[in-house]
Formats: sequence, structure tokens, C-alpha cells
Amino acid sequence: MSTRTIRVTVRGAFDALTDAQRTALLDDAARHDVAYAAFTAEGSMTYDIAARPFFTFRYAETVDDERDIPAVTARGQAAAVRWLTCHGYAHKNLTAQAVDLSQTPLGKRGRKETARQA
Repeated sequence: MSTRTIRVTVRGAFDALTDAQRTALLDDAARHDVAYAAFTAEGSMTYDIAARPFFTFRYAETVDDERDIPAVTARGQAAAVRWLTCHGYAHKNLTAQAVDLSQTPLGKRGRKETARQA
């Protein structure tokens, strides 16, 4: 049985930020810039609070069975809620989406590499 890499994207919006919370997010914005976005087991958060109140968390996990994908999605969403709650940020409109990379079509470079290995 082959393992599958699952990428979970959790999106939402900050809700009712106080001035102090907004200032804290702005002060820490450089660490959460989209340039540092990555799908990791620990999770990666990005936002641009100066432009809009939205955030994105990215998580990655491997599973052996596609039946585990809903659980992975739920764990990603729960991790995002935990982070927000621990930091005192109210949120709204939370959604989570999972992508099974084994089902993602290869791009041109991937097709060339596969052909070269065959």
C-alpha cells in the first residue's frame, strides 16, 4: 500500500479584533507573509491584516488509506482553531479543504521526470 500526502488548507477571517490584537498581528506580519507559506505537519499560517482580515493555515500529513482524508481535514481545522483560541483571536467563516497529491496531475516537469525514470 502506498502512502498519500494530504495537504489541508484552512481559511477564515478574524472577527472583532481589538486595537491591541490588530497591532500584535501587524507587528508579527513579516513572519506570516505568504512568501513563507508552506505545507508542514506543524502548520503554517499566513495573513495580510493591513489589507484584509483573512488568514490561511496550511498543513500536510501522510496517510495510507484515502478513507483517512476526512480525519486529516478535521485535524487541520482543529489545529487552526486551537492556534486562534490560544492566541485569543475570534474567527468566523472557517473552511477546510484537503488535496490528495497522489490524485493531482503531474505538470510538465513531473511528466519529464517520470518518463526519464521509466
